Formats: sequence, structure tokens, C-alpha cells
Amino acid sequence: MLIPSSMRYLVKARVKRKCEKALLHAIENGMLGKGSIAGDEYLHNMNKARVNDQGVATWVETCFCDPPLAEERPYWEKYFELLSVKDAHSRRTCRHENETEPWACCDCDCTKRLEEKLASQGVAFLGDLRTIRGASALSRAGDRAPRSRSFPENELGKLR
Repeated sequence: MLIPSSMRYLVKARVKRKCEKALLHAIENGMLGKGSIAGDEYLHNMNKARVNDQGVATWVETCFCDPPLAEERPYWEKYFELLSVKDAHSRRTCRHENETEPWACCDCDCTKRLEEKLASQGVAFLGDLRTIRGASALSRAGDRAPRSRSFPENELGKLR
């Protein structure tokens, strides 16, 4: 059996215009990702996601697909424009990558530092989405009060 080499991804996405209300409804009713083998991972990701002042949501996703997000992509693309999906592993602490525990990504902490860093950036995605309640501002930058500092691209490299 071939096990994909990357199973943790840093996902950046923007909510599609006029999809905010439908996305919030799907999250609040537990329907986001309904029917997917990934199960509650979608709701977990939305609870952990952060959004910057440009309206870009960022989260770390566990995925066993090759190519990345093959299963999840149709569910995400219903509401989001996926901007980037990048390997988020810290190779030195990933139990799957260092072959101490195959399929360790479900309970792995190899992205702990990255996730801690993300938690301090921008604002909580769900709180922001609930505040807007269907306004199209999440799809456009500049329609609201400034948020805290956004997550800089060059920080990911420093966390590995």
C-alpha cells in the first residue's frame, strides 16, 4: 500500500461571492462535508480557521488523498476559491514522515507550532463569518474595520 508523503496541508481560500450565508448555514447545521469520507474534518477546519484583513481564510488540513484534497476539493469549492494548498509538515517532528508511526497524521502534532502561530493571526473565521451574516464582505477586502496582522507567507518556512 502506498502512503502519501504529505498529509498535513496549509490551505488558503477565499469565500466565493454570495456564498457566505450558505456556508454559515452548512456549518451551523453540520452539513458541511456531508457524505464525505473526511467526516467532521470540515467542521473542525472551520472552527480552527483564521481570516486575515484581505478576507483570506487559512487552516491546516489533514488529508490522505493523492493528489492533495482530492476528496475534499468538491466540498470546499462549493463555497471557496482555493488559493493555495501547501505541505505544512515539520519533517523533524512528523511521526509519519520519520517512519515511527504510519498514518500518524490523525493525532499528530507535527504542525502544532504552525497552528499556534495561525491562532494568533487575523481573526477567527467563524466569528467573522457570523458577524457578517451573509454580507459579501468576506469575498472582498476593505469592506470592514481593519483586523489584526495577517499571516505572512515567509513565516511558514520559519516554522519548519
